[in-house]
Amino acid sequence: MAVRSPEDTRHTIGVLLFPGFELLDVFGPLEMFGLLPQHFTIRLVAEHGPDVASAQGPRSLVDDLFDTAQRYDILLVPGGPGTRAEVENTTLLAWLRERAQAAGLVASVCTGSALLARAGLLDGRRATTNKNAFAWVSSQGPSVHWQTHARWVEEGDCFTASGVSAGIDMSLAVIARLLGGGVAEGVAVQAEYEWRNDASRDPFARGVV
Repeated sequence: MAVRSPEDTRHTIGVLLFPGFELLDVFGPLEMFGLLPQHFTIRLVAEHGPDVASAQGPRSLVDDLFDTAQRYDILLVPGGPGTRAEVENTTLLAWLRERAQAAGLVASVCTGSALLARAGLLDGRRATTNKNAFAWVSSQGPSVHWQTHARWVEEGDCFTASGVSAGIDMSLAVIARLLGGGVAEGVAVQAEYEWRNDASRDPFARGVV
C-alpha cells in the first residue's frame, strides 16, 4: 500500500541503465520512490534496448532510449562494474550533460558518481562514492571535492551516495527535500527500513580510504 501525503507535486525520475549496473543501486532507491506513486513517475533509460543486463545477471526492460527520452525532473545514475567502461562512453556522457541541464536534481549511487564526474557535472562540488572504489572514482574528477567520510552528500542540485545500500538513505533524503521529512520517515516505516538520516554517519569509511 502506497504512503500518502497531502502534496500533489509530481516528479519524473529518469534512471540511467547500462550493461553491468548494480541492482541495488537502482531498485533500492526505486522502492522508496515507488511507495509514493502520486508524486513520482519512474522511467528506465538506456542507450540501447530493449533490455539491459545488470552486474548480477537479471535484465531490466527499458522505457526510454537516449534518442527518444523525455525531460526528467530527477536523474538517477547507479554504479556497478559497468561504470569502468562507461566513463569512456562519449555518447552517454553527452546525454548526461544535456539531460542534467533540464533536471531539477541529479543523483548518483556508488560508482555512478564517476560518470557524473567525467561528464563535468560535479566540478567544484562536494561529492562521495563507494569507499572500496574511492581511488578510482576520485581520479575521474580531479576538480571535484571528494568527501571520504559521508553516507551521502547533498550539494546544491546534486546528491551523491556512498556504496550500494547508501542509495536508499540518499533517496529518502531526496524525498525529504522535495516533500518533507515526515513523508520520508513514513516511506521508511512503510518499507520497514531503518533510515540512516545522518549523512555524515559513515561506518564504512574507516580503514578503507
